[in-house]
Amino acid sequence: MHRRGCLKMMAGMALLGFAESLGIRSAGALESGGTFAVNKTDEEWRAILTAEQYRVLRQEWTEPPFKNKYHDYKEKGTYHCAGCDQPLFSSKTKFDSGTGWPSFWQPIFSDSVGTKIDRKLSEPRTEVHCARCGGHLGHVFDDGPAPTYLRYCINSAALVFKPAKG
Repeated sequence: MHRRGCLKMMAGMALLGFAESLGIRSAGALESGGTFAVNKTDEEWRAILTAEQYRVLRQEWTEPPFKNKYHDYKEKGTYHCAGCDQPLFSSKTKFDSGTGWPSFWQPIFSDSVGTKIDRKLSEPRTEVHCARCGGHLGHVFDDGPAPTYLRYCINSAALVFKPAKG
């Protein structure tokens, strides 16, 4: 193996170990190719999602930075999965990361999201998915604020916002 390939592999393994040490876990269904609590055919997903939601949630696309619905959104409430309505993130953990996508320092519940290593680019990244339907949400990085030091960088198209009551 070439030195560069070895370094990339070591960096990916270190990132995975770091993520697991912080309680970020792999979604078993993602890693094993298993099923989720919400399963739909491709036609069913296309029928309930907009074209942009389908590209992001089911085809793992990324929407453009700064040109998405929630990157600068300041209302109080909860962000749910656009595919299955599972509560994912609270506005209380949202912060301005300057990246152009909505960013959160933790999900509402640790088991509401799952992760897997994304090797589509030259450097491995940790991909975030809805643990209920498997929808692609975005990525998580280790450059966020205290207390978790995580940055869940999430596509707006993967989310539906529900305002806080009262």
